[in-house]
This record gives sequence, C-alpha cells and structure tokens, in this order.
Amino acid sequence: MYNVHPIAPKRLPELLKRMPKAELHIHIEGSLEPELIFKLSKKNNIPIPYENVEALRSAYAFNNLQSFLDIYYAGASVLITEDDFYEMAHAYFLKAAQDHVVHAELFFDPQTHTVRGVPMQAIIHGLSRACKEAEQTLGITTCLILCFLRHLSEEDALKTLEEAMPFKNYLVGVGLDSGEVGNPPEKFSKVFAKCKALGLKLVAHAGEEGPPSYIWSALDVLGVQRIDHGVQCIKDPELINRLRLERTPLTVCPLSNLKLKVFPSLADHNIAKLLAEGLCVTINSDDPAYFGGYIYENFLQTFEALGLGAKEAYAFAHNSFEASFMTTSEKEKRYHELKVCFESFVEHDA
Repeated sequence: MYNVHPIAPKRLPELLKRMPKAELHIHIEGSLEPELIFKLSKKNNIPIPYENVEALRSAYAFNNLQSFLDIYYAGASVLITEDDFYEMAHAYFLKAAQDHVVHAELFFDPQTHTVRGVPMQAIIHGLSRACKEAEQTLGITTCLILCFLRHLSEEDALKTLEEAMPFKNYLVGVGLDSGEVGNPPEKFSKVFAKCKALGLKLVAHAGEEGPPSYIWSALDVLGVQRIDHGVQCIKDPELINRLRLERTPLTVCPLSNLKLKVFPSLADHNIAKLLAEGLCVTINSDDPAYFGGYIYENFLQTFEALGLGAKEAYAFAHNSFEASFMTTSEKEKRYHELKVCFESFVEHDA
C-alpha cells in the first residue's frame, strides 16, 4: 500500500473533494431532488401530496428505512418517459463530477416504475444515455446495476429479470434493496442463481438494519461479490474475519445511516472501526437527495465526526476502486491518479 504522508488539517477538506473516487452505492432514484420532482410532476401531470419544494423537503424526517421508502416511492412516481430518467441521471452526474467521482455504479429499481406501466426500455435507455454522455463529457466511467425490490416476491423479481433480458448488455449486474427486515436474502436464491448463470455481477443490501445472519446469507446463498451497507457485521467477529480474509467490499453510507437512525450520531458510526479491522470499506451517498449530502458531504462530515485524516482518505478512495467492477487496467489507472493527487498535496505542504 502507498505510504501516505500527513497533510495540514486545514487542507483535508480540499483533499477529500479533489481526490478521485468511485461511488458504488447510489440509488439513482434517490438522487431525485425536490425541484426536479416538481418539474416532472408538472410536465407529466402526476400529482404529489406536497404543496411546494419546501414542503416536500421538510418531509424528509425519517425514523427508519420504511418511513424513508414511503416518500422515496412517492417521489419516483413522477418518472414516466425516457427523457425523465435521462434528466435524473444527468443531474446526478453533474454533482458527482463536482465531487471528483471518476467512476459510478448506479443502482436502479425497475419494479418501482414498471408497476406503473413505464416500459423497461424507457428506464434503461434513459439511464444508459446519461451514462454514455457522462463518460464522453465528464470523464466518469459508469455501469448500471438492476436492483430487485425485496419486499416484493421472488416471482416478481424473476418476471422483472425476464423483462430486462433484451437490455442485458446495458447491465453489469443485479442487486437487492428496499425494506430489509423480514425479507432475508435467501428469499431470492433462485433469481440470483439465474443471474449468476447469465454472467451478471451480484451485490445485495445486507446488515443495514438486518442482522449479521443476512450478510452470511447474501454471501453463501446468493453468492454476492459485494455487500451494500453491512455495518451490522461488527456484531459477529467470525464474520468480520471472513470479510477481511476474502476482501469482501462493504459499500457504507454514513449520512444515510445517520438519517435512518442506524447510528445515533456520526461520532458513533463504526466505519472507522471496520477500516481498522482491515475490511474493504467504502464511503457512498446512497440516496443523497433525501439524506442530506452527496459523496463529498459524506466524506467531510464523517471525517470531521471521527477525527480521520489523509491515511484513511487514501484507504477509502483506494478501496472504492478495488471494490468496483472496473477492469484491472482501469483500476490501475485510477490507483495512479489517486497517488498523484496525494503526492501533489504532500509537495504543497513540504
């Protein structure tokens, strides 16, 4: 590992902003800002139960995952056309570029939209168009991960997979999200086995509100390569040891965990402990429009709350590339860029 030299504390926020990073846990529907929700609501003549932007934003007071999901699905209801999905993703990429995200792997929830009659083609073509444009104009490499809603049945997930098959080449993998408690990973063993046979990468939300046993199931029953969230692993030393030995990535989302009461404060978050345990932990924004910040804000507030420095910054950024689904050569390129960035800060402080 690169020998990280300390930098002046006052320069840490600039480093956190400027260092190249990958975002691996971003629900693109969760980047839908209130202003765009109201714009699309008016365009598509879809009523929403809020008078204005301020009223909608003030409703973002969540007690748990389900209370968030209720308003999340209401916001997503304004997405109808291919252009809507493009506009949503395009807005995210502009913000990601400002935070120096150089690679983004977008989650999307087709079942949220197809149940309303939105064609799979409109969803995937709109998102992929924004991805292609981001690569061409912003230099952000991208990929799409189709997520199954775990509060629905596996039969519905299998039907969704079938609908997505004509667009398989647009996808790098599949994931599992939505309400975790009471919906263990093994509920989706058949659809994940089918996705594995199709050559798709596999990830799953586990151990956010659910117990460590959900992480075990995601690994052993679903065969996932990456755990989304995973913070409850701290309760199981044997699991911690496995995650360390296998370098299984955890895509942690600090501000999301704070907003949904997984931790009472960022100062109580266990991400620094997980990193110190030698796990491949990354920092991400989850649903930034709802949880109070995009990826830079997650870095900044987490580092301030936990007293972290340049060494941890490098580790999180390096882990984000290691945990990504980029090719080996693409990862090596990003590792080099990261090292150059850190060396420029050291030279400035010398």
